[in-house]
Amino acid sequence: MKKVVLIGYMGSGKSIISKKLSQKLQISFIELDEEIEEISKMSIEKLFSKKGELYFRKLEHQLFLELLLRNEDLIISTGGGTPCYFNNHELLKGDEVVSIYLKASIDTLSMRLINEKQKRPLIAYLEDIELKEFIAKHLFDRSFYYNQSTYKVSVDNKNIDEIVNEIIDLLT
Repeated sequence: MKKVVLIGYMGSGKSIISKKLSQKLQISFIELDEEIEEISKMSIEKLFSKKGELYFRKLEHQLFLELLLRNEDLIISTGGGTPCYFNNHELLKGDEVVSIYLKASIDTLSMRLINEKQKRPLIAYLEDIELKEFIAKHLFDRSFYYNQSTYKVSVDNKNIDEIVNEIIDLLT
C-alpha cells in the first residue's frame, strides 16, 4: 500500500496541502501532530513543556512507523522535525513510500509564521526580529533530512491548487 508523506518546515503548508490532496485523490489523510495529541491527550505545546522534546520525538517516531506499516493507502502530513530524528529520514525511502518536500523560502516561512508563534513551541519565545534568523539556521540544519525526499515541490508564490496539481502530476 502506498504512503504519500509530506515533509517540510513548519508553515510550509503540509496540513492544508495534505487535506486538499486527500480530497482530490480520495485517499485517507492523517496529520501526525494531531494523532500525537489524541494519543497523549495533550496539545503539542503542553507535551513539549510537560514531557520534553525527547519524549515527544520518541512518540512521534513510534507513531510515524505505525502509520507507515498500516495496510492502506495513506497521505501523512508530518511535523517539521519528523524526518530529522530517530532516522525517520530513512523511513522516507521505503518501497511503498513517496515523500514530498514542500520547500518554502525563509521569507515565505517568516511571513506565514509570524502570527502563529504562540501555537508553535519551537518559536513561541522568539521576538519577531529573531524569527528569520532562527528559520534560516533551522532550515540549514534540517536540509540534509528534507532533501532525502523523493520529490521537492517549491511552494513559494503558488496557491494550494497549483501545489496539489503539481504533486498529483508527480504521483502519476
